Amino acid sequence: MAKADLADADLTAATLNGTDFSHANLNGCRVYGVSVWDVKLDGASQLELIITPQSEPKLQVDNLEVASFLYLILNNQKIRDVIDTITSKVVLILGRFEPSRKRILDAMRDALRKRNYLPVVFDFERPVSRDLTETVRTLAHLSRFVIADITDPRSIPHELQAIVPDLAVPVQTLLLNPNAPTECSMTFAGNTSGVLEPYYYEDETTLLAQLDNKVILPAEQKLIEMRK
Repeated sequence: MAKADLADADLTAATLNGTDFSHANLNGCRVYGVSVWDVKLDGASQLELIITPQSEPKLQVDNLEVASFLYLILNNQKIRDVIDTITSKVVLILGRFEPSRKRILDAMRDALRKRNYLPVVFDFERPVSRDLTETVRTLAHLSRFVIADITDPRSIPHELQAIVPDLAVPVQTLLLNPNAPTECSMTFAGNTSGVLEPYYYEDETTLLAQLDNKVILPAEQKLIEMRK
């Protein structure tokens, strides 16, 4: 199918898994009910794809894979509920938590659960690959806000600094006293308007006692500001 001219074709319920549509013309195709796993779309023209059946008003998008996903969302309440849960409750926790500090991580995670958040933890215990960096980037974009513990400079690898600038969600940074802000952490904290100044905590007890006022509330307020 590479370079094929399928403009305005009716592909309703077609199984297109693995199809090579490189440089093909798919403009105006009706793609209601198609299966599009692992399709190749390099250079393909995909304008005004119709994702609804002929019996319904036209709903058009400009990407074949997005078309399939979008129609699935619109017509499946469970999927919509899952997406709503992710974007409204997920809090991504980033840092490098050595064994001596795992208890603090676990306590913060449990406290977030009790507040009806869905904590997701990424522990930079070793350098991350490019694929793993993309995973962190995806999780960050899906989150309500991010908590980044920058106590250990090694918890802010170059990959993380590459993720932060284009985030549209708040990042609340944490530093364990008496650690002074490192050059790396200060660069990170000032890297984007979405990154909040570090909250300095002394131990697990003080962190939990101030979690609402110093971590959650500033992040939620920043989220409201960023969405205006």
